[in-house]
Amino acid sequence: MKKFNSSLVWFRRDLRIDDHAALYYALRQSERVYCAFVFDTDILQPLLDAGSASDRRVDFIHASITELDAALRAAGGGLIVRHAAAVTDIPALAEELGVSAVFVNHDYEPQALTRDRHIAEALKSTGKQLVSSKDQVVFEKSEVLTQSNTPFSVFTPYKNAWMNKLAAADGDYYLKPYPVEKHLAALAPLPKKYADSIPPLAQLGFEPSNLAQLPIPTGMSGAQSLLEDFLPRMSGYGDTRDFPARKGPSYLSVHLRFGTLSIRSLARAALQRMHSGEGARGAPVWLSELIWRDFYFMILHHHPRVTERAFKPAYEAIRWEDGSEAHALLQAWCEGRTGYPLVDAAMLQLNRTGYMHNRLRMVTACFLIKDLGISWQWGERYFAQQLNDFDLSANNGGWQWAASSGCDAQPYFRIFNPITQSEKFDAEGKFIRLYLPQLSKLSDRRIHAPWLATAQELQQAGVRLGEGDAANYPLPLVQHDVARKRTLERYAVVKTPAVVAENDLD
Repeated sequence: MKKFNSSLVWFRRDLRIDDHAALYYALRQSERVYCAFVFDTDILQPLLDAGSASDRRVDFIHASITELDAALRAAGGGLIVRHAAAVTDIPALAEELGVSAVFVNHDYEPQALTRDRHIAEALKSTGKQLVSSKDQVVFEKSEVLTQSNTPFSVFTPYKNAWMNKLAAADGDYYLKPYPVEKHLAALAPLPKKYADSIPPLAQLGFEPSNLAQLPIPTGMSGAQSLLEDFLPRMSGYGDTRDFPARKGPSYLSVHLRFGTLSIRSLARAALQRMHSGEGARGAPVWLSELIWRDFYFMILHHHPRVTERAFKPAYEAIRWEDGSEAHALLQAWCEGRTGYPLVDAAMLQLNRTGYMHNRLRMVTACFLIKDLGISWQWGERYFAQQLNDFDLSANNGGWQWAASSGCDAQPYFRIFNPITQSEKFDAEGKFIRLYLPQLSKLSDRRIHAPWLATAQELQQAGVRLGEGDAANYPLPLVQHDVARKRTLERYAVVKTPAVVAENDLD
């Protein structure tokens, strides 16, 4: 006898049918299981209000739930899709279906926690339950703590404790996939009234983006194809990941964000290659990136204040540039008009595709904060609007790392030189030429800093520096050496500037 006569699984950022904690537990504990997804107006309306009617993420979700619905139908069920405020619609749907419980996977963001608390209270008032499980991380909340049972604030010891906890477990306990397929017979047939419930984008108030023209496959099948492509390349990940013109990353971040594959499957893949020797160099580096993800979720859980202010309180004393000039600088950064080619190419990549290479996320963030003197929070908000894989915890953690105000952040006196970064990680200018074709005829030497080219070199390359109709590329907004000195002065409220070694200026 199962615990529940009927239940509802509410899919959120877990758009897959396999290795799915909430679906597994619902199927195990219920005679009949319905499945639903809500296009939550509390999330979508702010996008529309901001003029983002063409949003790649909405496109990605729409395509992914269409595939999820097909997979559920093939297994005997189907996906009920709603367009409403989830906080009121999920209790209403539970009442419509007559279920006893709603199964979900944990969310960790402050607004989501508030939403789930209200839903749990509404369900409880009618004799129903909200049952939540860990799914999108390997270790969450307080599962990995220091020896004094306090949260970590430095990554390396956290990573060591994370690995030790995993190794001490019985077999692959924490990475074992949930065998959903064994229990799919409990799926309830999709009620006729919901048979055609996936609304077109236009009904949601959105229009198609350029997602279909980008190499971003959607859904469970897209995630699997990217993983299969990356596995043979994983061994070289440590050597290739920093070079934006090379095929180094896995490109799975958006799939992790929306859960079209499980974190457990990726961690297992990395560990298998580490143990077999196939990925001795690259697999540990890639696994570390997955652990960073857990780390930032843990930080968000224990320190939700980071969404509004610096992790290190002393850094709240920093006075950032403000006013019309600062907003003009921000706009130029957003539009890829800083005059520093690697920064501009990276921002154009973000604007055109919703993707930005991880090395370039660090370079562009550091430039905004420490060359332009603009608050990390302004950049954080822009990335949140543009990134396909936007995740509050990781985005916040990355920006606070660049600002030196976060946990285990780069020292405040370590200021990336955008020219050196360009010469080191895009030496031949391939990435720059891809997004800034007007600079393509410059030599590999001059493409990183066009203003250093001679008048003859610029003329031969067809490059016209400056502003106005006659120009095709801007002069630098700031001089890096001057900006660096201002940054050290700005950060003096935190600590007396240290003597900086040359290798800190990379």
